[in-house]
Formats: sequence, structure tokens, C-alpha cells
Amino acid sequence: METMDQVDQSLLGAKEDFLVALPTIMEYVKVRCLSPAFDQGWESHGEIDRAVDLYRSWAEHQAIDGATVWVSEIPGRTPALVIDVPGTYHSTQTVLLYGHLDKQPAVAPWRDGTDPFEAVQRGDKIYGRGVADDGYAMFAALAGIQAARRSGGAVPRCVVFIEASEESGSPDLDAHLDKILPSLGEVGLVVCLDSGGLDFERLWITTSLRGNLVLTVSVKVLEHGVHSGSASGVVPSSFRVLRALLSRVEDESTGDLKLPILTPEVPEFYLDRAQALEEELGDPLGEAFPVVEGLSLMGDSGSDRLVRQTWRGALSVTGIEGVPEIESGGNVLRSYTKAKLSFRLPPNVDAQAAQDEIVRVLTVDPPYGAEVVVETETPAQGWVAPLPAPWLAKALNEASLLAFGKPVGYCGEGGTIPFLYTLGAKFPKAEFVATGVLGPGSNAHGPDESLSIPTAQGVAVAVAKILSAMPESMEN
Repeated sequence: METMDQVDQSLLGAKEDFLVALPTIMEYVKVRCLSPAFDQGWESHGEIDRAVDLYRSWAEHQAIDGATVWVSEIPGRTPALVIDVPGTYHSTQTVLLYGHLDKQPAVAPWRDGTDPFEAVQRGDKIYGRGVADDGYAMFAALAGIQAARRSGGAVPRCVVFIEASEESGSPDLDAHLDKILPSLGEVGLVVCLDSGGLDFERLWITTSLRGNLVLTVSVKVLEHGVHSGSASGVVPSSFRVLRALLSRVEDESTGDLKLPILTPEVPEFYLDRAQALEEELGDPLGEAFPVVEGLSLMGDSGSDRLVRQTWRGALSVTGIEGVPEIESGGNVLRSYTKAKLSFRLPPNVDAQAAQDEIVRVLTVDPPYGAEVVVETETPAQGWVAPLPAPWLAKALNEASLLAFGKPVGYCGEGGTIPFLYTLGAKFPKAEFVATGVLGPGSNAHGPDESLSIPTAQGVAVAVAKILSAMPESMEN
């Protein structure tokens, strides 16, 4: 029988298992598998299918004893990859490990020598679109499973689920989950590998996620553009009307959202946790972003910025239409302005109710009687993690110590993972672990997205440690 030190040494083998996957991860970077929200012709273009085939081939090549690899296909929806690895002992509990392979579009400019769809390795980082969000996830999950099984201990049944619509708000997730639910059995643990933390020095566990609303607002004032010398001062500018509408929901001088439904009180527990993180780490967000020299950040302290990032709402304008490029902009009063808006919501806000209220406020009694049309996407609900059971809290700390040499860290995340709310509703008794490789400078969704290889290796080791700790604990 192996000793505990021998078991841990075996679990550390997940690092090497992950390294074996690097050539395939770099091949994945070449695949332009944009999420359906950014590629309406995804089905005919075939890039998502190409990515799924790449992942399926690699998973099958691992030849994990007893594992089945299959693709869930539903007409009109993106496919999902399912890898079902039997447990080494009989248990009714299943571990569901989640990731996604769809990508955000490329955002220019990338630094010299890098390209969103050509992987480049520099030191211990790989650059390329989707490599950290969330292309590494399947490989880290399987590396962890393989290492746990090699350690000789009892490992529960694991189902790795890789979807292809997450960057669009996971509109296809429920349909696939409903399809595979009868075969899952009782899910005792959900591991999401699409998150991150405040540094790369430990395992970070996500305690909350903000919700997200994506909508477009179109303001039209003319049937077509006219000479600005004739119409300006008489016909109101569509941009000015749009600006006035946005001021209904956001204070432009502070960035704070105005509507009561978007500004609930932050629970004292999370205020205290942010203060504790500031005492340990200082101001982790103070230098996390490539700001221009002299820019003042929002928030008046490290803890305040953490709270603003994770428990306050915020508005970002992510796209604009009806405005020509500067070099082709003439003296024309434009007929319309259309903006794409992204609202981040506090984790405990009802996303659908918030969307309904925002739409109402933006469309009621528009300035000058302008024509205002709001189009919405499926709301993404925020999520508050349940407190981990004692066995899991112990396993997470041990996993961080083994993989990184430092105790586990807990923090909220400003992003959104719709999967977690969906699974929380479907499996209310399951334990949840949300973690990942994203950290300062990872640049998910932006230029120069990068994967820290040591961090991904650490996450793989952590998966192995958690799986090896689960069976005995879950049976007690």
C-alpha cells in the first residue's frame, strides 16, 4: 500500500500529463471556433465541429481504462463533448467537470510576434485566443483524473463535459444537460475550470460570480443621414439621445449604476473577506490592468476595488454601429446610433428581472420622441457559492499546498459562468469547486490572451488531489 507521500508524488504526475497535451492545445489555438454570438454561420463554417473533433481525438487517444468519449448533438445547437470515466470503486456519486471550447473573437492589436490564431510559446506562457478561456480545461481535467487513478486510491466516476456556447451565455447548455442527466446519476461534486484568481501563486476558489446582461440599444432620428450644416441644431443627435438614455441607468461621473434593482446591499461576509484579502495582498487590482500613465482607478482602496469588481454592478459599451471610421466621417448628421451594452450584475440580483427593468427604463418616454429599439440576449444569472463541506475545505487547502506550496485562496470573480447557476439549480445537494488559470495579465477576451503553463499544471494536480480525497469523505 502506498504511503501518503507516495500518493502525493503520484498525484504530482498530473503536471507531466498536462505537458503532454501542449501540442494539441497549441493546435486548438489555430481553430477559429468563435461562439455563436460572434459567428452566426458557425454551423456551416464548421470550426466548432473541428475543435470538438480535435478534443475528441485527443481524449480517445488517452485510452483511459473503461472511458467512453462521445459528442452530444442536438439539431440547431452547438455540440458538446462528454467523456465518461468510470470510478475505481462502486459509488452512487458522480463528479462533473466542466469546461468550454468556444472562443471570443480576436481583439486587435496583439503584441508583435503573437497572433490570436497562431499559438506562440514564450517562457512558461502560451499566447493565443481561447488558450486560457477555456481551451486548457479538458486537458487539465483528464490529467488530474489520470493521476488520481494512477495513485492507487479510490477515485469516483468522473464525467468531463465540454460545451461550445459559453461565450454566448450558454444558450445550449440546458438542452445538453437535460439529454445527459438520466445517465449522470447523483452528482456529488461539480468542478468548474473556467475561473481564476488574484495571482498565480496558489489555488484560488471562486466564491461568487456576477450576472451578465447583453443588449443592444438603437436610437434613430432620421430616415437617412443629412448635411450637418442644415440639420444640426434642429434635429437632435442620435448619439446625444443615446447618451441621455444611458444616463438613466448609469451615473457617468462615477460609473455607479442607478436603478435600485441593480444596487442591493453587499453582504457583510463578503465585505469582511475583501478586507482580509487587502490585509494579506494589499491592492491586487491596483496594478492588474494595462492602464495609461496617470489614470486614477475607481474605488478608494484595495478592498473597495475588490468589492466593486465582484459585488457591484457595472456597464460597459462593447460595440457601436452607425458611426463611420474617422477617415470616412464627413459632415453628416447620422440617422441612427446603435450600441451593444454589457451589464455586470451583483451575484444575488435576479438577472431576468433586472433586464426587464433596464429595458423599461431605456424605452419609456424617449427624448424628443426618438425611435428607440432594445434587443436582448438570454440573461446570465450570477452565482453565490455554497460554503464547502469540511472534507472539501480540507482537500482544497491540501491541494493548493501540494500544487503551489501555499494555502488555498478564496475570492469573488467579476465575470459570469452561467453553467454554475444552472447546475446549482439542478443539483442543489452537490458540492461546488470553481477554479481556473485566469489571473493578472491573462487577458481573456482581450489581446495577448495567455496561459500560464505552471498554473495549469497546478490546477491539474489540484483536480487529482480533490478526486483522491472525495471517495472516503463522501461515503462517511
